[in-house]
Amino acid sequence: MSWSPFLLALMSAVLFGAAAPAGKLLLRELPPLQTAALLYLGAGLGVLPAMLRGAAPRLPWPSARLQQMRLLGAIFCGGVVGPVLLLLALQRAAAGSVALWLALELAATAVLGRVFFRDYLSRSGWLGVAGTIAASALLCLGQGPAGVVAGALALAACVAWGLDNNLTALVSGLRPTQITCWKGVVAGAVNLVLSFALESPTVALRPVLAALAVGALAYGASIALYITAAQSLGAIRAQVLFASAPFFGLLLSAVALGEYISFLQITAAVGLMISLALVFRDRHLHLHSHEAIGHIHRHRHDDQHHAHPHPDADSTREHSHWHEHVPVTHTHPHWPDLHHRHTHED
Repeated sequence: MSWSPFLLALMSAVLFGAAAPAGKLLLRELPPLQTAALLYLGAGLGVLPAMLRGAAPRLPWPSARLQQMRLLGAIFCGGVVGPVLLLLALQRAAAGSVALWLALELAATAVLGRVFFRDYLSRSGWLGVAGTIAASALLCLGQGPAGVVAGALALAACVAWGLDNNLTALVSGLRPTQITCWKGVVAGAVNLVLSFALESPTVALRPVLAALAVGALAYGASIALYITAAQSLGAIRAQVLFASAPFFGLLLSAVALGEYISFLQITAAVGLMISLALVFRDRHLHLHSHEAIGHIHRHRHDDQHHAHPHPDADSTREHSHWHEHVPVTHTHPHWPDLHHRHTHED
């Protein structure tokens, strides 16, 4: 396999990790709501090149009401609420610490998936979640009352993004870049309106353009690069590489902002690395049944769930169309997705 997908995944992590120190810099000239709005409007612009690729570029909206509600929930949680909470945390704590707290997003996604979305989490996964929370709490308590408040805000942001991740995973019929574009446009517009109503937003061109550029790179381009890498590496290996984003954020905060990397931050980072490794060791395999279902989503014919014929098209390439699944019972390693939302006795 070429090294290019690995480099793309790492570049995605570097760009996302840069969001914390870049956000800290932007907050020197922009209020939080306006910053959040511009970052997500920039993200929408950042994915436009990838989204418009193809013979008939468009930005579709789901037709089914359930899919619409899922997408709106993801936009509200991940695009409107999450970034504002993170920026409020950045106002109260060092960017390096906030970057490390972003590891809580994976823990929040796993727990919310287990409790509300019929996910599965093994003993290794639960240990990893517990370790992530413990390391983050250590970092909070070691920075006094301001650190506790900032850590709580970062945790709330990660819970919002965890809900976003679980809801987005259930949205079918749209490419990830299209979903990201909807989040950027809608969430950015909502927070911009709130900014004019509740803050005193700046109209200075330089910080506004800087915020749009950060959003386009740290959120938009990062997502596009991650998706490209995941298509070659697979979701698990790509996610392992992307999980390095908080540690890049810590290093970039030291380089760009001159922040001192404390022993407490190093201790928390080591704990987070071990905990994330435990989460990624989580494996799930058992006999399970699929009921007959028809839906539309992006897929390839490279797994056990998509074997329908395409007489007039190349079925080996990723594509999207309405297709039906026949009932089947089988065993294979799997993760919670559109095809695996079954219950578990344990």
